[in-house]
Amino acid sequence: MKPPKSDSLNRPFEALKDLLRTQVRQRPRSAPSSPAPAPPAAATVDEETLFSEAMTGVLRAPWDGMEAPEPRPAAPAKWSPPEESEIEPLKRLVDSGQGFSVADTPEYMEGVGGPTPPEITRRLHRGDFAVQAHLDLHGFSAAAAQEVFDAFLKEAVATGKRAVLIIHGRGLSSPAQPVLKTRVAEWLSTGYWRKWVIAYASARLCDGGSGASYVLLRRKPASKRLRRRSHPRAPAA
Repeated sequence: MKPPKSDSLNRPFEALKDLLRTQVRQRPRSAPSSPAPAPPAAATVDEETLFSEAMTGVLRAPWDGMEAPEPRPAAPAKWSPPEESEIEPLKRLVDSGQGFSVADTPEYMEGVGGPTPPEITRRLHRGDFAVQAHLDLHGFSAAAAQEVFDAFLKEAVATGKRAVLIIHGRGLSSPAQPVLKTRVAEWLSTGYWRKWVIAYASARLCDGGSGASYVLLRRKPASKRLRRRSHPRAPAA
């Protein structure tokens, strides 16, 4: 048998339990929360009204005296590789000069001595006459070049040469007009040698182009009547 509980034990939290029960029974119930009021609907405003309000007080700037904006540069054309049909002519032009005509340049020169068929200079420039001898005047002064030129033509006439090539250079380094090129044209169209010259013309690109000239010689010298009707054309400066 258990001994009876003694009332003399100290129970300090016994009264606290009863106090908590009393407070829970007396606590008021919270009222249900009401939903938050919806925000007022925004007034609908069209874009024109907004723009008018934003531009209030803005003044139009005067255009008188204002510089017009510079035009934008045109966009460069898009590069495209050349077609096969365009590459082949360019290759022939670079390799052998085919397709380039010296007669179409300002440096071309020609001349005829006496009455001559009009196509003779064209045929001469085209290379229809085989070159039988040539003379290179590079490095000569004008006086020395004339001596060598006279000796060369004298030998050509004596040996029956009909078509010869004179290399005189283009004279691009001359401050005014080409020196030797101009002198050769004068020697062929005036003075002693014009009676032996049928025609002369700038050479093809493969033979020196405008830096050389073909000369077509006669078998016998022309009479004075024929020499008076010669028609030289001086080279371009």
